[in-house]
Amino acid sequence: MNTIFRKSMLSVAGLAFAGGVFAGPIAAHANPAVDAKPAAVAVQASKPQGDQSRITLNDEQTANVKAIIAATKKAGLPERAAVISIATSLQESKLENLGHLGDMNDHDSLGLFQQRPSSGWGTPEQITDPEYSTTAFLKGLKQVDGWQDMPLTKAAQTVQVSAYPDAYAQWEQQAADLVGQHWNS
Repeated sequence: MNTIFRKSMLSVAGLAFAGGVFAGPIAAHANPAVDAKPAAVAVQASKPQGDQSRITLNDEQTANVKAIIAATKKAGLPERAAVISIATSLQESKLENLGHLGDMNDHDSLGLFQQRPSSGWGTPEQITDPEYSTTAFLKGLKQVDGWQDMPLTKAAQTVQVSAYPDAYAQWEQQAADLVGQHWNS
């Protein structure tokens, strides 16, 4: 697939997203009878939803992007899932694998996705492992019926259950650009 087409598809794909982490995995909404195979990405729009934010990444953040992409590929999911995952991590931690932040910590939220041990995401050691935390996020994403076709912010919010459900959309373009840059590297 040529780069321009892939970037266009990723930009469009990134429209389905939102989130935070006041709740844990959406296992309560899981339907084990649902086939979790990825579906084709549906084109929804030609540009990201809302105003876009962008940050300059350091080596650690870039390594975390690559870890998210690797975990997405290992899970057998398409680029769209990586866009949603990276946009979520950009919102939650700016792609930094955060440990306990003391008084600045949001409850017991940790890692790239600010997942909470007390909400069932895993142990602190697991949550601060980029592959594990991405896999946990993707497991939740696969449980969202129609995630492939919904706005990025809605897909992410359904997994993360954030107090700021619309915050994920601002990272869609950067996430799509990062996936386009690193998916085949």
